[in-house]
Amino acid sequence: MTPPHPTTEDVHRLARHFAFHLDDPAAAEYAGLVAGGLADYGTVDDLYARHVAVEPPVRSYETPADNPFGAWYVTANIAPTGPGALDGLRVAVKDNIAVAGLPMMNGSATVAGYAPSVDATVVTRVLAAGGTVAGKAVCEDLCFSGSSFTSASGAVRNPWDTSRSAGGSSSGNAALLAGGQVDVAVGGDQGGSVRLPASFCGIVGHKPTFGLVPYTGAFPIERTIDHLGPMARTVAGAARLLTVLAGSDGLDPRQTGQERAADYLAGLEDGVSGLRIGVLDEGFGLPGVSDPQVDELVADTAFDLGQAGAAVRRVSIPWYAHARALWSVIATDGGTYQMLEGNGYGLNAEGYYDPGLMLHYGTERLHHADDLAPTVKVTALTGAWTLETRKGSSYGKARALARVFRSRLDAAFADVDALILPTAPYTASLLPTGGESLTELIASGLGMIGNTAPVDVSGNPATSVPAGVVDGLPVGLMVVTPHFQDALALRVARTVEARRGPLVFPTGAGLSGAR
Repeated sequence: MTPPHPTTEDVHRLARHFAFHLDDPAAAEYAGLVAGGLADYGTVDDLYARHVAVEPPVRSYETPADNPFGAWYVTANIAPTGPGALDGLRVAVKDNIAVAGLPMMNGSATVAGYAPSVDATVVTRVLAAGGTVAGKAVCEDLCFSGSSFTSASGAVRNPWDTSRSAGGSSSGNAALLAGGQVDVAVGGDQGGSVRLPASFCGIVGHKPTFGLVPYTGAFPIERTIDHLGPMARTVAGAARLLTVLAGSDGLDPRQTGQERAADYLAGLEDGVSGLRIGVLDEGFGLPGVSDPQVDELVADTAFDLGQAGAAVRRVSIPWYAHARALWSVIATDGGTYQMLEGNGYGLNAEGYYDPGLMLHYGTERLHHADDLAPTVKVTALTGAWTLETRKGSSYGKARALARVFRSRLDAAFADVDALILPTAPYTASLLPTGGESLTELIASGLGMIGNTAPVDVSGNPATSVPAGVVDGLPVGLMVVTPHFQDALALRVARTVEARRGPLVFPTGAGLSGAR
């Protein structure tokens, strides 16, 4: 079907966007020329409908009445398509990831009402490996918050203390795991969104090496920092799920085609004897943010690995502190350009697109703009201003500097095998109760990402594992390793877990055992 043709007035409006100066006769002539070019768009519509588009499968789901943490968006019981490593496990899927036939909200009124027709690659892999998809877990508004109060469906509450944040943006996943309602979960991470909720809820979250897990079928923020990764109550559970998720799918432009599946459970119990571990100075004592008790617990836990045979020492990488600014520019300019102006997917890359989602979100984004969370609005306003005034040049500088940062990390890994630092600089904070200023809400939503965001820029793998508890709330310790040494990060995290001993989850928080 040929798209509607522009009027002369439409052409004048479009011309102003590009600073063209057209008189009425020229505008009328251009309107005719544009109309002629639109025939090909109609042809593409028809070809897509005949050769690519599919009807979504019929899958049952419901909005649960019993949802004590506000963590479920919808529940389901999608049976496996084959046996495998996830046999018998209930899996939650973050609601920025497509599960065909189930509604997708991505935490936002701008996406609500959309149902994808095709499963994301990670969902296909979970089902093929014996996992049962138990439903979609609530996430933050367009996944742009490190706290859990921005979702249009309401706040997600931490099972350790329901007055506190579950972390974001994979908030629902973490609450469901800590609350014992699922065995493992698939999350997403652009600035810490797997690891921060893991830290705040006392579970394990692994951000894989950039590109290791295909992002195909997940709602993007910014193509160079998008990651999907496993979340679980134990390191073994995260390693088991990563084994299923990893590997190239040929559809994700974030992947080079060299990403290979591996058994991340193999060697998990090999310990840390002989490893060189650096306790990263720049991860501690963040001005005005870090809790000294959190810093002390993480440092003590790291140095305790010396008793397990590791050589542990303090190290400094000054560029780690700089990388927070790099992330800010990339996520702001890139996220504004791709997630907002580009209707999620952007353009100019090979790979999978969901045109139905682009059209739905692109339309509803304007209708529901006022409903967006303040964390999204401040990003949009900042990005629009810098893109207007700086023409994307700051983004170009940040991407160039990201290579410098990565080289500094690579150099550090010549002297140590793994880095350790706090995942979040503090334990779960109180959820907003109303009356907070915009400044306070932004700080609450984005103030905890200083340690996690840098490795979204560099692409290194990073695992958050509970180090223990401070004042009744869990503390996450983060292990960072060289690219594609995900197994090593999980192995160090497993040693931390074993030496710490079992974490006592909140009363009644369900599932037990090393899933």
